[in-house]
Amino acid sequence: MSDLLTPALFDLGETPAPRGLADAPTARLLLPADATEEQWHEARRGGIGGSNVAGILGLGNTKYTSPLHVYEEKHGRSTFEGNESAEIGTEIEPFLAHMFTKRSGIATAEAPGTLVHVDRDWMRVNVDRLTFERPGPASGVLELKSRSEYQAADWEDGAVPDAPAVQCHWGMAVGGWDHGFVAALVGGNKFRWVRLERDEEMIEWLVDYCGRWFQRHVVEGFPPDPDGYEATTDLLAKLWSVKAETIAEVDVAKAKDLRAVRAELKEREKALAAEIRTVENEMRIATGENEIAMAGGKAAWSWKANGTFGGKRFAEAEPEVAAKYTHMVEAIDLDRLKAEKPDTYNRYRARVLRVPAKGI
Repeated sequence: MSDLLTPALFDLGETPAPRGLADAPTARLLLPADATEEQWHEARRGGIGGSNVAGILGLGNTKYTSPLHVYEEKHGRSTFEGNESAEIGTEIEPFLAHMFTKRSGIATAEAPGTLVHVDRDWMRVNVDRLTFERPGPASGVLELKSRSEYQAADWEDGAVPDAPAVQCHWGMAVGGWDHGFVAALVGGNKFRWVRLERDEEMIEWLVDYCGRWFQRHVVEGFPPDPDGYEATTDLLAKLWSVKAETIAEVDVAKAKDLRAVRAELKEREKALAAEIRTVENEMRIATGENEIAMAGGKAAWSWKANGTFGGKRFAEAEPEVAAKYTHMVEAIDLDRLKAEKPDTYNRYRARVLRVPAKGI
């Protein structure tokens, strides 16, 4: 047992205000919650946390994170600058904790800070909340999420998406608790919460896989293999400052192999795109002039006029109306910026991968 303190009894109607210290069966406090941001980043780099696990496994939002992101972060080269969604998610955590307590009757308290496993120093976690189903030490952990309406189906009928479920299990793995909870505000107006029991087989697999990943990619410093996540593509465009007109020598056999594989995949992509369009056109025909197609009392798909507005088509068809609703907008003078500050201009240009049609 750790030497952490336990919180007092709480009023179940509200999320407790005091920052209670929890008795975690297999964890100790590594860094208090009021530590500096620099100390917090250093603690994150020294181990694997819950959000890291989702990134390593490719289960998080692959538009923003991937195994390569985790690798770069652990070596002090993170390019993530935050976003509005993450900011709002953090700001509304107290409200989500309050809603969880209101719906479940289970008290919660903020975690004391970064927890670390007593035997495996690389296993770390910053849980969103600790839960108290009885007087005394914390009985479990709580992961809090805010998700868009587009993900509503993932949270129906007691389901929990893989990424938050894995994060919750990682909290159990580090702290030694036998259960945890995941709660989410979906679409801004639907609150869902689910209890997850400790899965020893899953935890054993997570600890083994992440332990080997940490040893290989953090301790030994080998980068992960390339992957197809959108986040990786975005990250690769930011890792290096482009040196104009410079050349990287690539092995001829490797270049030919990569080009051949890419060409084959591109052909398959075209064929699949045509097949998808065929199926989707069948859906459009079945929908006709209606917006929503129902099957068995449930929405099967929709075909609504909620896409991008055809501004050019509108202006050509109704020039007088278009002129009435046209106004000048501020825009960066790119030609002037390029001429006067070429280094700054180049720093913010996207890198585009182009493969010539003719072979090597």
